[in-house]
Amino acid sequence: MNDPMSALNILIIDDQRAMRSILRQLLESIGIRNVRDAPNGDEALAMLTEYGEPCDLILCDLFMDKMDGLQFCNAIRRDADLRNRHIPVLLLTAERDKLVLDVVRQVGATAIAHKPISAPELRAAIERLVGFSGKASRSSVA
Repeated sequence: MNDPMSALNILIIDDQRAMRSILRQLLESIGIRNVRDAPNGDEALAMLTEYGEPCDLILCDLFMDKMDGLQFCNAIRRDADLRNRHIPVLLLTAERDKLVLDVVRQVGATAIAHKPISAPELRAAIERLVGFSGKASRSSVA
């Protein structure tokens, strides 16, 4: 039986190349091979709007140059013409400030996961966000 995770298209947005590589490896370890990445929200937004990149879920860093995760979430949620406007956004961050995280949720992050994240935690979060049945761990994903 094929793992439904293998059919997903994921977009990673992170300004650190090493982190994009780590996330790609984590995704591959849980069976996700259709992965695109962007170094900031501006480039990711261009991928979604100009090129119509199909996407089932976005993994987004909070703090980046040019357009950060907060600005990115706000931009895609407010763009009525964007086909991917309602796509789940899993914001990955080391930030622990409750006020900052509350603002991130208010502008449109679907969920927040704290770095570092393990492959099982990432899989559980993705399953929950895309609606797969599975045992989602809520211990580190808010």
